[in-house]
Amino acid sequence: MGAFSSNDRLDFRAVLQSFTNTEIPMPDSGRWANAGMVRGRQPDIAWRLFDAQYWGKPRLEQRRRRIFLISDFGGQRAAKILCQPGSMYEDTETCRASRMSAAGEDRISAYETGRQVPVIHPFQNRRMRGNAKKGNQAGFLGSFGKPTDPFPTLLAGDVTMFSLWNCNDYENGVIRYLTPLESERLMGLPEGWTKYGVDGNRIADGSRYKALGNAIALPCAEYIIKGIADALTGGK
Repeated sequence: MGAFSSNDRLDFRAVLQSFTNTEIPMPDSGRWANAGMVRGRQPDIAWRLFDAQYWGKPRLEQRRRRIFLISDFGGQRAAKILCQPGSMYEDTETCRASRMSAAGEDRISAYETGRQVPVIHPFQNRRMRGNAKKGNQAGFLGSFGKPTDPFPTLLAGDVTMFSLWNCNDYENGVIRYLTPLESERLMGLPEGWTKYGVDGNRIADGSRYKALGNAIALPCAEYIIKGIADALTGGK
């Protein structure tokens, strides 16, 4: 989403102009909206900012804001493709296919199991490291998110970390990196999607993290591809 503001907000304007081959005026507000369109002769262009944490069922627990742009050279369907009403995903009734916890009626509380449930706190890696280097204890603690917060955006040049501990047992908490498998889940990808190359050889974890950090959240991509398919087939 940095393209909306980079280079004094002129970079995104350059993107639009490269598709339309015409002069695009800046918005009266001086800022690009999170969703909009340019309609003229051809092509028909629409854009929308998607945040991965609001997509998929179960939802992806990752804050990942990316701009998606549709350019329709054959009609005026770009806005319709990006702004389809209604949900595209069925509720997950079993964990067999997704390998994630099912939301069934047979759940019991942690109290009934006699076990403590770990409390997970995702946090901003760079903020944490910067404050740790400066010895800023308050800033370091402030880098820890709430248990209900989504994970920060997965990056190609860094591995996301998080902390966990049993309720009120802070002294025995741990900080660890997300595994490649957990990162795949946060992107909505099948388990092991990045584990092997086309030659069948196993891919190093560092390369997997980099690929995932450069990837698109799958539910967002599926939404757009389905919109394109519906536009071409009339929804059949």
